[in-house]
Amino acid sequence: MSAPSDLAAAAAACPLAQDHVLGLDLGTSGLKAVLLAADGTLLAEATAPLTVQRPQPGWSEQRPQDWWSALERVIARLRQDADPARWRRVRALAVAGQMHGAVTLDADGQVLRPAILWNDGRAQAQCARLEALEPRTRAITANRAMAGFTAPKLMWMAEHEPELHARVATVLLPKDWLVWRLCGALSSDCSDAAGTLWLDVAARRWSAPMLQASGLGEGALPTLHESPDVVGTLRPGWAAAWGLPPDVRVAAGAGDNAAGALGVGVVDPSDGLLSLGTSGVIFVPCGDARGNPDQGVHTFCHALPGLWHRMSVMLSAASALGWWADICGRGPAELLAELTPEPGGAAADAPLFLPYLAGERTPHADPQACGAFLGLRQGQARDVLTRAVIEGVAMGLADGLAALRAAGAAPRRLLAVGGGARSDVWLQLLADLLDLPVSRGAAAEVGPALGAARLALLAAGHPLADVLRMPATQRCFEPDAARTERLQARWARFRAAWQPLRDWQG
Repeated sequence: MSAPSDLAAAAAACPLAQDHVLGLDLGTSGLKAVLLAADGTLLAEATAPLTVQRPQPGWSEQRPQDWWSALERVIARLRQDADPARWRRVRALAVAGQMHGAVTLDADGQVLRPAILWNDGRAQAQCARLEALEPRTRAITANRAMAGFTAPKLMWMAEHEPELHARVATVLLPKDWLVWRLCGALSSDCSDAAGTLWLDVAARRWSAPMLQASGLGEGALPTLHESPDVVGTLRPGWAAAWGLPPDVRVAAGAGDNAAGALGVGVVDPSDGLLSLGTSGVIFVPCGDARGNPDQGVHTFCHALPGLWHRMSVMLSAASALGWWADICGRGPAELLAELTPEPGGAAADAPLFLPYLAGERTPHADPQACGAFLGLRQGQARDVLTRAVIEGVAMGLADGLAALRAAGAAPRRLLAVGGGARSDVWLQLLADLLDLPVSRGAAAEVGPALGAARLALLAAGHPLADVLRMPATQRCFEPDAARTERLQARWARFRAAWQPLRDWQG
């Protein structure tokens, strides 16, 4: 171990080594924040919960002011937990965030209505209208129009809330609203903007044809940047209130999944990110914007220039377990703790769970899809149904991986992040079903916040090669061939259940 004098001398020789940064992740269920040292050491973390308002079935909204209140709480907690000398070394911050949400502002910068979130299904009719008005939608955006994306939300407002829509001066994505509050810049980044249906994803610029088709002028959109770009400095009032230096740089930031991928170093096409958060995601980097929009595969810009990614998304992952936990009067962690690994896998006649509690994206692209338990029998205990829930989520992710492979993705391993990544049983189940190694790295639960912190390091001038190191592997779950065969037989039954359920719900 180096002596303190040696460390001081090294820091003096390389001032960047003294930098500390903040990474924020605006999720659906909470806002996370981390304090990171330049050498990658996670020094402190904090979380503030958020709630979703559902004023009508299929709707999902949050109040932007609640995001700001959560941000102030996590900053206060980080400051309380951090060494004061380290806190004063913060040089930059970045925000990752839930994608697709529509924050509408009037000419005075006032929020016009609660933000319509990514998992809101009200704008399905507007999706069909958008693709009819601009038949090149899928070619321009590399995606099919889905109700969760931003452009259909504004078209819905124009039809159902015309007085409010007429007052819209600016549309921001959720994390971009926080960035604006932090530094005054009306900005967005390519990774997040790719989920609006207003971006020419291959060219990484706003698309005039898509804006025209959705009835929005380009003047209502923020300036585009790449994720590590510096868009401003922290407002002096916030710096003083939070005890931070006066010149903290603010980066453009990134969509949550792109940031999560940076957090675990996923920038190579042979690696994939597996996110078990509110939604479930498999994310694979690629070098171009070609995609598979017909099966609901998203092709978005990655959080680094000249890089893209393909992504399958299911709308209910850890949130499906949360729903079941609420019914059981338990916490999700309690239910997972009741499960033990089953070397033989679930019984062939065990219940199946279709996890479409909030509609579905990949591969069905159906916001009206609903969930179901199938094959229930008298005497089946709670743990049997809990296992069915996490298995159903795993099978939804398997559907997504199949669609990704049809688009040309070929990951050789997956790195897991998100709250669900804490479960050994869930990750082993996924490794067996997907027939891929699944690794859990250090700080897997704060992946997007860690990725945002890495963007902040880039904004502070740190070299890319130093910043994008793979985190240490905490555990790797290898697939078992016998379990894979049994699970894939159950997956075939799961897939066969989709269309009858869809026909039944009408």
